Amino acid sequence: MTESFADAATLHDLARAHLPADAAERWIAGLRPAARLRAASGSDPVVGRLGGLPRLPDDVEWPVWDGHGPLAFVASLDCAALPSDALDIELPADGTLNFFYFDGQIDDGDALVNPGEPETLAGARIIYVPAGTPTAERAMPEDLLEGLVEELEDVEAYREVPLTAVIEATVSDSYDDTAFPEEFRNALWDLAGNACHRVGGHATAVQNPVDHEIAHAVLGGKVAWGEPAMDEEARRWTLLAQFDSDHRAQMMWGDTGCLYWLIRPEDLAERRFDRAMFTWQCC
Repeated sequence: MTESFADAATLHDLARAHLPADAAERWIAGLRPAARLRAASGSDPVVGRLGGLPRLPDDVEWPVWDGHGPLAFVASLDCAALPSDALDIELPADGTLNFFYFDGQIDDGDALVNPGEPETLAGARIIYVPAGTPTAERAMPEDLLEGLVEELEDVEAYREVPLTAVIEATVSDSYDDTAFPEEFRNALWDLAGNACHRVGGHATAVQNPVDHEIAHAVLGGKVAWGEPAMDEEARRWTLLAQFDSDHRAQMMWGDTGCLYWLIRPEDLAERRFDRAMFTWQCC
């Protein structure tokens, strides 16, 4: 499970209480705003949803990983409803982002999507549908499952969970760096909350820093962790969205893992979601 942190003011106070003034301000400057997504209830504004069925244009085919099968629909986000003005990434002003992933229902988890193996990246996809595009709700086409499963009922859509958003401050993976005083690190751990889905901000890793994992893959695995070139490449990527395991939607990524989509800011500005990179981690 991944962690979520407190509001920005609380984190500012914590840093200034435990770190020298200049170090505290540098650390505070590294905080990034994110939209934490949680189950909507009552009059909460809905910004997207987990599971259910996607709405797609007639001319957009259901995404398939050739040789393996169709991808599962994970989530959709309504860009016009997201609190984009509070974020530091350039999301589309409107339209819908649809996230798909080859989740292992078809092959019992035999084939894995791994950013270090480019041929597997067809197992994760983002489909952006511009506002005003005619769409219809669509289930996974049954013909795509022929010969892959014994019973069509073996592959199920995830339960639909409407999502609302709240703005939070996010901390980079370096918060646990031993260069920081133990009291500061312990105080941060005490603030860590429950698992979350998120748009923007810092990715919260289950294992290795997520941006460095993507950088390692982009560099072909030829640059060692900790090398300046690795750090430089990691800074070129930003979190678009992460989706955690969620019992309400009956989503479980490995052992309570998390799915991550990262993108370069220039590709996000150009709406080149085909250039986004995917990884996932679990306990």
